[in-house]
Amino acid sequence: MNLEKYVERQRDEMVSTLQDVIRIKSVRGEAKEDAPYGQEVLDCLNHVLKVARDMGFKTVNVDNYMGYAEYGQGEDMVAVLGHLDVVPEGTGWSVDPYGGVIKEGNIYGRGAIDDKGPVVASLYALKALKESGLAMGKRIRILFGTNEETGSEDMKYYLKKGGEVPVSGFTPDGEYPVINGEKGIINATFKKNLTPSGKIGLIKMEGGTALNVAPANAYAEFICDEKTKGDLKNLLVDEEDIEIEITEGGFTVKAKGKEAHGSTPEKGKNAIGRLLIFLNKLPLEGDLKSAVKFLAEKIGMETTGKSLGIDLYDEISKGLTLNMGLMSADENSLEVKINYRYPVTKSYEDCAPKMDEQFISEGFEKTAETHKKSLYIDEDTEFLQTLLRVYEEKTGNEAKPVSIGGGTYAKAIPNIVAYGPIFPGDEVREHLPDEFIEIDKLMANAQIYAEAMYRLAK
Repeated sequence: MNLEKYVERQRDEMVSTLQDVIRIKSVRGEAKEDAPYGQEVLDCLNHVLKVARDMGFKTVNVDNYMGYAEYGQGEDMVAVLGHLDVVPEGTGWSVDPYGGVIKEGNIYGRGAIDDKGPVVASLYALKALKESGLAMGKRIRILFGTNEETGSEDMKYYLKKGGEVPVSGFTPDGEYPVINGEKGIINATFKKNLTPSGKIGLIKMEGGTALNVAPANAYAEFICDEKTKGDLKNLLVDEEDIEIEITEGGFTVKAKGKEAHGSTPEKGKNAIGRLLIFLNKLPLEGDLKSAVKFLAEKIGMETTGKSLGIDLYDEISKGLTLNMGLMSADENSLEVKINYRYPVTKSYEDCAPKMDEQFISEGFEKTAETHKKSLYIDEDTEFLQTLLRVYEEKTGNEAKPVSIGGGTYAKAIPNIVAYGPIFPGDEVREHLPDEFIEIDKLMANAQIYAEAMYRLAK
C-alpha cells in the first residue's frame, strides 16, 4: 500500500478530529499562572497533544506556551509549524462558529482554514507516514503554536527555552506553491503634542479600525465662530468622498474610503489620508496646522512612501507599501499609527531611520514600534525545491515560489517557509464569517504534507 492510501484511510477520523478541535474556542483570553494565553487556548493545546499521544507519538508540552509531537529518529529534525489559536469569531455567521458544522462537503468554524484544519491534516499525514513504515533519516516534529494571531510569543518562548531549530520545514499557514519571501513589517506609532490656537479649534479626530487595514472612514470635529463657518462655505463644495456637517458650535468633516489589507493598501482608498488632504486646505493655525500639513503632504493617499523618501523596491517582492492605519487626536495631541512593509532584500535600516527623522523633525515622538524582519530563502535551496516538486507531482500544476507583503508564521523560527493550505484561485476566507475548509482540500493538503514530510526527512 502506498503513502497516498495510508492518508486516504484517515479521512473520517481526520474530519471528526477537526470538528472536535474547532469546538474548542481557542481565542486568546485572560492570562493565568499556568495558562499564558487563557484557559481555552490551553485546553485546545492539551486536546491536540492527547490526540497525538493516542497516535503513538512522543509529545511535549513546553510550559503551556506551545507543544509538539515527534516521530522518527536521527540527529536532524524537520518541522511542521502550525497554530491552534484563532481570532475572535466576529459577526455575520450563518452557522455556529464553534460548531464544526459540515455542510455541502465543507467543514465550517473559526480556524477551519487558519490554522486548525491544516494542523490536523499535518498530524494525520504524520500518522499515515508512521503506519506506512517508510524509512527516514531525520525526525519529524509538528509544533503546535498557541499565539500566532497575537504576536508569536509562543515560538520566542520555545527558542528561549532551548527548543531545537529544524534543518528544514514548513508552516501550513500560507499558500501554495510555496512562499519563499515575506516583506519586513514595521508598525510605528508617532505622537505630537498640540497647543490650541487659531479660530478653528479641534475637538476630536478619529480614523481607522486596525493598524493593518486601510481605513474606510475618518472624521474630525471642530469648534469655531459663526463668521469662520461662513468663510468655510467656499471650501465645502465638490469634494469627493468628503461630507461636511455644520453644527451649532462648529462643524464636522467626514471622509469615506475603501478598506484593504495593510499588505496591499493600494487596493483601497485611505480615508485618513483623504481627510488630512482636505483639512490641509482649512485655515488652521499653530501645531495642528503643521501636523496636518506634514501628514497630508508626506503621506496623504500615498501607499509607497515616496514623499518620505522610503519607496524601496526589488524585483523579488516589488515595492515598499505604507498604510496609515489609525489616527486619533484631541485639542492637546495627535497620534498616528503606521504599518509599512519593506522588500525582502532590504532592511529596517534602509527605511526606518529616514522615516523617524522626518517625523521627529516635525515635532512627533515615536512612542511605540514593532518590527518583524523580512524573510527570504533562495528558490534554489534544496528543501524549497523539494516542496515545489511535491506540489507539482500532487497537483499537476507548475510550481514557482512567490513573495508576499503579508507575514506568516514562517518568520517565527528559522528554516521554515509557508506551504499551503490555500491553493491558487481559492477565495479568501480566513478571519471572515463562515470560515470553512473543503473536506476534499483538507485531504489534498494531508496528501501533500505527508509526501513533503517524507521527502524532507528521507
